[in-house]
Amino acid sequence: MSQAPRRRAWRAILVRGAGYFLLWLIMAGGQPADIAPGLGAAAVATWISLVLLPPDPALARIRPLAVLRLAVRFIWTSVVAGLDIARRAFSPSLPLKLGYHHYPVALPPGTSRNLFMSVTSLMPGTLPTGTDESGRLIYHCLDVEQPVLQELGQEEAQLVAALGAAPDGAERPGSGDEHSRTNA
Repeated sequence: MSQAPRRRAWRAILVRGAGYFLLWLIMAGGQPADIAPGLGAAAVATWISLVLLPPDPALARIRPLAVLRLAVRFIWTSVVAGLDIARRAFSPSLPLKLGYHHYPVALPPGTSRNLFMSVTSLMPGTLPTGTDESGRLIYHCLDVEQPVLQELGQEEAQLVAALGAAPDGAERPGSGDEHSRTNA
């Protein structure tokens, strides 16, 4: 294991341990007698958390300003997409064009990819439904004629910037975009 991933793993252990210890002190009232049992409880909680959710090697470090940009973009696109869906629902002249897009995600399997799928599942009009045989994410879309793949690419780029995630160099949108349409 090279030095950078090892440092990230130790940083994750220390941050988790400090967080659990701080939580213990807050719950226990912060008395000096609470320090020794708090250190023990924090060590056990850290160990359990590492067993249940090991540090993701794809994550380098969280960048607060980029996380804020991601949150603002998420809120803005959610509002705009929600209004678009409401407009389509109440206007029969704007029919839905249901179908699927296959998105070539660059994030490796693990925590960062799961977070990406969770974030994009909350965006109105798209829903991740799984992966295809080549590892691309499959998204069910309310309108396949919208620029869904480009928007997913922007969301992934912002998530990578916010988390410091390391994409695996997978094929990018625009190089083999596929979509299929279903009649509904």
